[in-house]
Amino acid sequence: MQFGIFTVGDVTTDPTTGRTPTEHERIKATVAIAKKADEVGLDVFATGEHHNPPFAAPANPPVLLAHLAAVTERITLSTATTLITTNDPVRLAEDYAYAQHLADGRLDLMMGRGNTGPVYPWFGKDIRDGIELAVENYALLHRLWREEDVTWSGKHRSALQSFTSTPRPLDGVPPFVWHGSIRSPEIAEQAAYYGDGFFHNHIFWPPSHTEQMVRLYRQRFEHYGHGSADQAIVGLGGQVFMRKNSQDAVREFRPYFDRAPVYGGGPGLETFTRETPLTVGSPQEVIERTLSFRDYVGDYQRQLFLMDHAGLPLKTVLEQIDILGEEVVPVLRKEFDALRPANVPDAPTHASLLAAKRAAEGGDAAQGETREPSVDRWTGTRAEESNAGAARRL
Repeated sequence: MQFGIFTVGDVTTDPTTGRTPTEHERIKATVAIAKKADEVGLDVFATGEHHNPPFAAPANPPVLLAHLAAVTERITLSTATTLITTNDPVRLAEDYAYAQHLADGRLDLMMGRGNTGPVYPWFGKDIRDGIELAVENYALLHRLWREEDVTWSGKHRSALQSFTSTPRPLDGVPPFVWHGSIRSPEIAEQAAYYGDGFFHNHIFWPPSHTEQMVRLYRQRFEHYGHGSADQAIVGLGGQVFMRKNSQDAVREFRPYFDRAPVYGGGPGLETFTRETPLTVGSPQEVIERTLSFRDYVGDYQRQLFLMDHAGLPLKTVLEQIDILGEEVVPVLRKEFDALRPANVPDAPTHASLLAAKRAAEGGDAAQGETREPSVDRWTGTRAEESNAGAARRL
């Protein structure tokens, strides 16, 4: 099972000091947070996509992910949202494939519609077409990563004639895609149709809602023949704040909760922690609460935590990541692995997807097929052959 953190890049005033970080400080802090996550052994760092204040999350996430690929060693780099509705699928295909090469495969992404309504007209779209855009744009993106000669027409963008997206995905393996949604069953259906992952943000809704959405995805995943329902690829979000004892955690986090724009004016901290997955307490309380998610979603593959929001200073966030990596995740790994049946898969990675691809190609060859897999029709070589040749020359 994969564990990691995600950020939405909010620029929020620290209620205990009255200081608001600059955009530059927030952006550099995001890099420091990702490097810390890699350092403590987390599996995933994911960033949101925003085009408006008060966020300093990247408008073009591959820029940040490519930089992080150069300053981290092993962590998978992902998006917490890639706006499939307002971004052009051709640009997505090219940008994320390029970043995938720079990251040597340590990259996947999460498609979503976003939660900022005005973004649609900013990019010439109509919010009333949100679901249609998500379905049509991803259908095209899916083809662009798997076909080198794409002829396509649709409702929401100009047609393509014999188009090839470049660069091609690394090793002929597209980045793995999660489809993220809080409340849209159509997105769960979309994830199931393609056999992709489904990520339920899980941070503002009660367990009963999360259970319903994940159940729908699992049922439809099985319906489309990708495997049994318990083999569907599920990810969850979550929010935590930890100190050695729960009283200190609540005392320190309360002013951030009370004044954060995302929480302000809603239920109080105690109500919110009781009715949603937000956990404020000791590391042991976070472990027990996170393990309980399995009770209503089943065995799942990825757990991401939101930790750098609500104006928390960078020093505090880095302390939180240390606690997560040193005291919480090792226990969660052991417990979840012990509970998981043998037929439930791990979260896909570039290495596992490449191995599956090669196994499938070997099976085709055994049945007498002679097709050459993943050959770049422009250079006549496969990516892995090019990499091997480069290594021999060094």
